[in-house]
Amino acid sequence: QLLARQKQPRNFWTFEFYQAFFDVDTRQVLERIKGSVMPLPGKNFVRHRLRNNPDLYGPFWICATLVFALAISGNLSHLAEKRTAPAFRYSPHFHNVTIAATLIYCYAWLVPLALWGFLRWRQSRGASTYSFLETVCVYGYSLSAYVPTAWLLLAVAALLSAAVLALTFWPPARADGRATALAVVATITALHALLAVGC
Repeated sequence: QLLARQKQPRNFWTFEFYQAFFDVDTRQVLERIKGSVMPLPGKNFVRHRLRNNPDLYGPFWICATLVFALAISGNLSHLAEKRTAPAFRYSPHFHNVTIAATLIYCYAWLVPLALWGFLRWRQSRGASTYSFLETVCVYGYSLSAYVPTAWLLLAVAALLSAAVLALTFWPPARADGRATALAVVATITALHALLAVGC
């Protein structure tokens, strides 16, 4: 009876397979968001916040919220720019949602995929690495700083968000050498700066 209750591997096509990625409560999500906007030296986000339970719930909704915040701010910016023109008649630009969604979700999945692949490739030289889910989770939560600052404090958000990423990925990259670690962290920071400029 005890053996029958052990977790069996779930099929990729079943709902139960994906349920594990969203097994998180509100308190955990809020704690992770708080940790993503307050980077502390010596407090690794993966070890101190995820605790071997990365999720996709927070990153998914943070990205969705950011998409709509960017689309709304883009429409408001367009309205503020053109409202003084006598012949201007406002119509919302729904394509801003598509552009923002493409930008944010591609960034939140493709950059972590590339970083995870690079760290896995370099793992043969003794560097430890995080799982792909942990990497996506860190990136998703790091974007939470952009949501309340979509209009005013984008540069501060980019700095805080990049600091969380740099402090988290410095230890596994450092094992491969200081030059490699600096290159990895510089690339992470540069891509984050490009995201901020795009926003």
